[in-house]
Parts: sequence; structure tokens; C-alpha cells
Amino acid sequence: MLSLARVVYFTTNGASVRTFDRCFFGVIAKCWPKSPVVDNFERLIRYFVSPSKAFSQLSGMVKQGPRPLVICGPSGSGKSTLLKKLFKEFPETFGFSVSHTTRKPRPGEEDGVHYHFVSVEEMQAAIENGEFIETAVFSGNMYGTSKQAVENVQQQGKVCVLDIEIEGVKQVRNSDRLNPLLVFVNPPSIAELERRLRGRQTETEESLQKRLNTARVEIEYGSTPGNFDIVVHNSNLKQAYAALRDFIVRELETQQNQGSVVSVELKLR
Repeated sequence: MLSLARVVYFTTNGASVRTFDRCFFGVIAKCWPKSPVVDNFERLIRYFVSPSKAFSQLSGMVKQGPRPLVICGPSGSGKSTLLKKLFKEFPETFGFSVSHTTRKPRPGEEDGVHYHFVSVEEMQAAIENGEFIETAVFSGNMYGTSKQAVENVQQQGKVCVLDIEIEGVKQVRNSDRLNPLLVFVNPPSIAELERRLRGRQTETEESLQKRLNTARVEIEYGSTPGNFDIVVHNSNLKQAYAALRDFIVRELETQQNQGSVVSVELKLR
């Protein structure tokens, strides 16, 4: 078992699936002498569990931790404000996954802090290289969450928070690797959403109408039962944050009680 554990560690820290295949069945040959029983056992494994599947399953076992938190909602719904309050109250518990985007930075945004701002060519090359967990196109710009961004947070022992679009949610909601908690933030109304977006003074009339049309589609998807674990109605910030906070704390406590995570401390500032 020690040898097998070393194989798992080795393969989940950068080795290829082919290397895993060779090491895994090498351990079987080393631990058990050749016999018809062992030969049949090896054949069964090779038949029912492909090397890539076995690699993926064992990788998932090693990388288990607190479930990532995915938060989604229309632009202007108040996601950023809610997340700021969450990070302020629990600075040692949550870590933000910094997404990539091809859009231009807004005033006050910093590269590597709010987003990784990249060119379309850089983004496409990274996608083709399999570096992203999810990608989406929103208002003509590309967005994506890289595997490295999530792993950087997990390595700190924190709950990884992903702020992504609906298309990204559809990609990760059934992911065995992530198994995320899904939160949708619902604005009070389209009229209020329009007021907030106009208040930013960052949109042309055309881009504003596109955002509002997209928001209608997002709200319909977000309000459909089963698409999210919780829908937070942000008509009152204090009540919305209380609902989000209570949900997250309850879920983390459930994970601890079930033994799916060793410890996630909710440390107050």
C-alpha cells in the first residue's frame, strides 16, 4: 500500500497518465507474484478502468478538500459587494480564483488581482492547451478560470471562490473534479439592474442593452429549480448577505461532520 500511495503522489504531482499506467501495474507485479488470479485481476482493471480514468479517480482522491464556491449572477446584481463582505468577515477561510479575460481593464482594476488581462491570441492558445476548467464569451469578451488559479487557492488550504458566467456554470456544475457549491445572485428587478449599470457610466447604450438582454436569460436560468444550490435575492444587501453567509457556514459544517474535509476554520476578523 505504501508503494501504491507513492504512485498516487507521484502521478498527481505532474507525471503523465502513461507513467501512471506503468507505475500502477508495476506495483501490482511487485506486490503479488504472478498467478492466474493476479493475471485475471490485472486484465479486469485494464478492461473496466482505463489508465486515464484510474488516474483521474486517484487524483481526485488526493486533491479532496472543501468544495469550491461558485457565485453567478447578472452584471450589477451585487455579486462583488457580497463577496467583499464575505472576504472581510472570513479573511483566512476563502481565496479568490482570479479569472482570465480578453476585455480591457476598467479604472482601478489591477492585472493579476481583479483579472488576468490577456490578448485573444493568448487566451485561445491557453484554451487549446487545456489550461482552463471553464470558459465563456460575454459581451464579446472571453472569460475563463484556469486550473492553476483554482489549485493556487487550494494549496493555501482555503475554499476557492469562482465568480463566473452562466456558460461557465454549465461546464462546472456536473464536474466530479470540482463538485462546487453553486450560488446565484438575483437582482431585485431588471429596472433596478438598469439603474445600477447606468450609474457605473462604463457602458454605451448598445452595450447596456446587450447586458440587460443577457441578464434576462441569466435570471431565467438562475431561477430554474435544480440549477443552483441556493438563489440569493439581493433586494436588501444586509438580508442577502445573511442568507449567503448562513448557507456557506452550514455547508462547511456539513462537510466537516461528514469527514469530507479535515478542517476549515471560519476565523472572524
